[in-house]
Parts: sequence; C-alpha cells; structure tokens
Amino acid sequence: MPVNWLHVTVKRPAAERVDSVAEALLACGGSAVEEQGDTLGTYLPLDADDPRVPTAETAARLREDVRAALGVDAVELEFDEVPEQDWLALWRTGLRPRRVGGRIVVSPTWSEFEPAPHELVIRIDPQMAFGTGEHASTRGVLRLMHLAVAPGDRVLDVGTGSGILAIAAAKLGAAHVVAVESDAEAILNATENIVGNDVARCVRLVCALVDPRFLRAYGGGAFDGILANVLSGVLAPLLPAFHSALAANGWAILSGILGEEAEDMRAAADAAGFTIEAEDSEGEWWTVQLRRIGV
Repeated sequence: MPVNWLHVTVKRPAAERVDSVAEALLACGGSAVEEQGDTLGTYLPLDADDPRVPTAETAARLREDVRAALGVDAVELEFDEVPEQDWLALWRTGLRPRRVGGRIVVSPTWSEFEPAPHELVIRIDPQMAFGTGEHASTRGVLRLMHLAVAPGDRVLDVGTGSGILAIAAAKLGAAHVVAVESDAEAILNATENIVGNDVARCVRLVCALVDPRFLRAYGGGAFDGILANVLSGVLAPLLPAFHSALAANGWAILSGILGEEAEDMRAAADAAGFTIEAEDSEGEWWTVQLRRIGV
C-alpha cells in the first residue's frame, strides 16, 4: 500500500481546455480529478519501493508529460506530498443532509434525518462517485427537475454516477428511468443507492457510453425527458441526438456548463431544435432546461 500521495494541481485553463487538462491528469495515474477554486487536481500514489508508481523525484518528468499531452508550455503545475489518511472517512465527515429546492433532500446514508411530510429524501452513499448533492451542477439539475418530471415520464439519465438524478426522477413520479454510466465501479455504487432508495422497480442501469449510436438504438421519441450533468464539451455534440430521442414536447435538463459557456450552449440548443424554458445559476455553474420543438 502507498504510504503517501503526490497531490498534483493545475491552474485551471480556459474552458475549452479543461477537458484536456483533466484527461492529462488521469493519464498520469490519477483515479479522479477534483476542482477546487481555480485549480484542477488529482492524487497519485507514492511508494519508493514500487517502481510502477511515481516517486517524488519523478515530479519534473510528470510536469513535462502533462505539458506535452496538452501541447501548452505555459500550464502551471504544482506538486505536494500528502500523508496517507483514511480519505473516505475524512471526506464523509463533511457530508450532511442538504435541502435542494422546495421538496428534495439529499442525505448521506449514515445521517439521521426526519423529513417533513412534503419532502422527498434521496439517501446516497456515494463512495466518492460523482453525485452527492455537494456540487452546484447537481443541485442545479435537482432544482429544475422537481418541476419538469411528470408522473409516468420515461427519463434518460446520462452519466448517472452515484445514481442521484435517476433516483430523484423515480421519486418524482417517473415510470421508467434508464440510468447510463460508463464507469463499471460507479455502476456498482449506483446499484446500491437505487436499491437502498427502493426505486429499483423503475430504474434500469446500463453500463455504456451515451453517444448518437446509443440513442438511435432506443429509437425516436423513446424518452419524455433527459438528464445530463456532464461537461459542455460532451453535451453540445449530443444535442441533435437528444432531440431525436425525445418525444414531442419532451424536455432536457443539462448541467456541467460554466457560465462563460452559456451563450455557446444557447446557440447550440437553438440550432438543434430546442427552446430554453428555465435556467439556474449557482456560482460559476449554469444549468438549463430545454424543450423540444419541431418534428
């Protein structure tokens, strides 16, 4: 087991290069990328007795590898050695029940919480998968969807992570939810959360990558609503396929979009045959509810 960790942080570049920075960090051996303030970062295992993992002396090489992968010499990288800790336990201590919007409460499974009669509680044990309600983009989707989801809706959740949005859709009355995730480990976590929230009867988990081919396989008009909390660089190219996959007058709630990217997303949505019905902003994150128009 590694005794320490190498914390690698990168000053966040312009929005169009965020995906490239994240991919470069993961390519170095990080298992996830976190955003803190104006930086992106990851943790790499350190073990001087194991040549397969980086040691502190490899920091300079990692710096050059990341810069080469990005093709940008001016990327600012910092390296700090961090002592081994029980990261999961430490991370869990910061999670508390959180009210989102008028009805939804996201609560860790280990917290005691007594809801009001009108509240819908989503109990999540995220195991560090994305989707705790602690990120503004997740909250933006939850705030919009509690008015968008109608009883009996057929909903697609793109990149379900912990399953939080799929669970919320089911609790809001959706009759059938297809929750798609490409990370097999996240699928295991989502399964536990879906079963724990007693919505397995109407939520189907699929391990796959959502692309136009995936959506065509379901057929035109297969869904009444689509939830997608992923990066805008993924969302924009999928908009025409989302339009085809939605029933007439169907809706889509999209997040993971920076405020500075909003105008580009508006234009892409308009070109794909959507009208903007509602918006939500929190911090630097913009969430939008679209309505399908046209045939």
